[in-house]
Amino acid sequence: MSAPVSEDSMLTPLIIEGSLPPQFLRDFDRHQLLRSCPMLIRVRNSVLPRPWHLLEKGDVQNMELPRELRTVLTSYNCPMGILIPVNGADGQRLIFWFMGNRSSLGQSELNELTMIMLQAQDTYNTIKRNDGSVPHMLSARELEVVRWTAQGKTSVEIGQILSLSDHTVNAYMTNAIKKLDCVNRTQLVAKAIRLKLIS
Repeated sequence: MSAPVSEDSMLTPLIIEGSLPPQFLRDFDRHQLLRSCPMLIRVRNSVLPRPWHLLEKGDVQNMELPRELRTVLTSYNCPMGILIPVNGADGQRLIFWFMGNRSSLGQSELNELTMIMLQAQDTYNTIKRNDGSVPHMLSARELEVVRWTAQGKTSVEIGQILSLSDHTVNAYMTNAIKKLDCVNRTQLVAKAIRLKLIS
């Protein structure tokens, strides 16, 4: 994800690639947790990884977590996590965000994961440099479907707006997901925004 700046209020537009459940992103943004998430605030100006664990005593950061954030993380069975900030070749601040349900990372695991993420960042920079243009541009209809999806519309609602069946809308969505090499609608919308295909 792109590192948030003080003006950012939503997490969803910052996601570049990911596997976070779309409902998690909606819940996170509905409660406007981006501005009150201490881990994300700390990584804005730091190069240090920021781990946390809601269930382990002695984790100082737990005391600072807003109740709504604790509730969202717990409801998705993600009591632990780590944010690893990196700098892109173009100066862009990025964050690798991992969450799950396990014990805290040991120091050697933390070091290994950080090194792997630095390698992933190098690979991402290489791909980004070679991705000056999108090889498979979206059709006008696919762009319409992606735009309405970005507005939070369901396939049925988009179908009603565009006078299409929800099956046809899903077909356009599937084509767009494949063309932009994404895994789900959330990633598709984020990537379309990043590539300036939609705003």
